[in-house]
Amino acid sequence: MKYFLLLSLSLSCLTAGAQTSDITALLADLEAKTTHYGDLAHQIWELAELGYQEEKSSQLLQEELRQAGFTVEAGVADIPTAFVATYGSGQPVIGFLAEFDALPGVSQQAVPEPKARPGSEAGHACGHHLFGTASTATAIAVKDWLREHGGSGTIRLYGTPAEEGGAGKVYMVRAGLFDDVDAVLQWHPSDGNSADAGSTLSNKSAKFRFYGTASHAAAAPQFGRSALDGVEAMNHMVNMLREHVPETTRIHYVITSGGEAPNVVPAFAEVFYYIRHPDMAEVRDIFNRVVRAAEGAALGTETRMEYEVIHGSFNLLPNETLARVMHRNLQKVGGVTYTAAESAFAEKLSATLPEQRQKDLASAGEISPFAAPEKPYPASTDVGDVSWAVPTTGLRTATWVPGTSPHSWQAVAAGGMSIGTKGMMVAAKTMALAAIELFEQPEICTKAKAELDRRRGADFKYEALLGDRKPPLDYRN
Repeated sequence: MKYFLLLSLSLSCLTAGAQTSDITALLADLEAKTTHYGDLAHQIWELAELGYQEEKSSQLLQEELRQAGFTVEAGVADIPTAFVATYGSGQPVIGFLAEFDALPGVSQQAVPEPKARPGSEAGHACGHHLFGTASTATAIAVKDWLREHGGSGTIRLYGTPAEEGGAGKVYMVRAGLFDDVDAVLQWHPSDGNSADAGSTLSNKSAKFRFYGTASHAAAAPQFGRSALDGVEAMNHMVNMLREHVPETTRIHYVITSGGEAPNVVPAFAEVFYYIRHPDMAEVRDIFNRVVRAAEGAALGTETRMEYEVIHGSFNLLPNETLARVMHRNLQKVGGVTYTAAESAFAEKLSATLPEQRQKDLASAGEISPFAAPEKPYPASTDVGDVSWAVPTTGLRTATWVPGTSPHSWQAVAAGGMSIGTKGMMVAAKTMALAAIELFEQPEICTKAKAELDRRRGADFKYEALLGDRKPPLDYRN
């Protein structure tokens, strides 16, 4: 209740158009529903469904929104688990993003020590169960406010699958689902609380498949042509390429198939590549150079190569106009305060982190100063494509113990208990206040659109990095 009381003390700072009593009621309603939304998020945490396989997780959020009075269109952009939920009519149109996919290989129980969850090999190591649930809570809360307040305005919640390497949002942008939106608000789980005007890395990935000729590796190796040799030759050339690309480039790969037995010359091998850079034009260029390395590897090993682009996402385009709105409202909401039990959990979990990552646990209650960092955050997200189509901003809240890295078992553990739920509700409250400010002052959206036009340039034309391919619904298989 401590951080809710801080909200009440801050109400005098709200926009002049919004009635204090209305805002108080909205925040009180969200606070009262903490257990409900925590249970919903935990159901998705338990399901831990991978990208494009989130049938039950998507249905849970859709049903929550239908029951709240939203019209839901499912299966949009040729993606069975993608959906758009709408309430209201007219301008402005304010959108929220809701992710819900898990990651493979990070099964973990909600305990402060490594302990896999029986029956599951996946886990919500990036907190998307919290992401989708908080955005749903926000949309419903703002809907209730809009219904009571009256006037023009449309709320859209976008159910966006497969953020982790599947680029679900890119297909939704490409399908024109954001064309009439005035602003998009989103968030992400983290180990701290911040709302800034930062960017991310652009990213393009592909699976490179080599086809050779099988043969007995000892009795008749001369008749074989190793697909694995093709993969290894490609990897060697790409590793040499690292010296001759911009220093902010990131290239990483895993060999997903290398053969079945040492005494059989592999007839098939596959390697999965990611190429990242702050500028998507550089990503396009570097990706083409990686393709040429693959072609050379196939030529030199007398194998055949083909590749499939799996995903591609733009770098996040900052919008300082909207970011300042989000930051201002995050300051009003405040951070996360631990109970004694949560502090004990956090202390045990913190002790498992590398020493250089351990932080003061009290920082979960702090709000980072507003910033417009020059260097991008060293990760990628398909929110990037949304941000080039419509003014977009987000925030991060302390759903994890301070110092926790995303994609770790520690993130799964904290996200599966009350620490994750508290951070999730900070996000829901902040986005709700920010959205109300935009509905009350639509001129902010006009200013944000002008900033978007300025940042992306007069000649900008959207062309997805992944081209015209269909959604890779089986990319996790």
